[in-house]
Amino acid sequence: MEIILKQDVQNLGYKDDVVKVKDGYANNYLIPQGMAIIATPTNKKIHAENLRQQAQKEEKIRKDAETLKAALDGKSVRIATKVGEQGQLFGAVNNIQVADALKEQHNYDVDRKKIVVDGSKIKEVGNYTAMVNIHKDIKAEINLEIVAE
Repeated sequence: MEIILKQDVQNLGYKDDVVKVKDGYANNYLIPQGMAIIATPTNKKIHAENLRQQAQKEEKIRKDAETLKAALDGKSVRIATKVGEQGQLFGAVNNIQVADALKEQHNYDVDRKKIVVDGSKIKEVGNYTAMVNIHKDIKAEINLEIVAE
């Protein structure tokens, strides 16, 4: 079944993409959750017109994303956390803490859902990298330094 995504769906596609999925996934999850609509010929025409109108808006968003990427690329974020005797953290460092540290240290407000940390959680002191998914194909890489408190 072909559907038009109304919002970003992880591991499937981005908003306004036309994708093919299995009927059950579309009918039982995506459509009832309001994440997609069926790609009928009428919906495709409406979708095409909306895409034409959004093209200009998209260009401005893309320029802003490029500016943010240039500012974030290579930035280093230092996160202090409680550590045990062998360098193991009490708990783990996740994308929420990275987003908070970016806000505090560099004054960049990045949505925590757009930050992907190595292996999803960091459990030891050391240096790591994280990817910030700013836009569809624009990603910035930041360095994380996890230190003992």
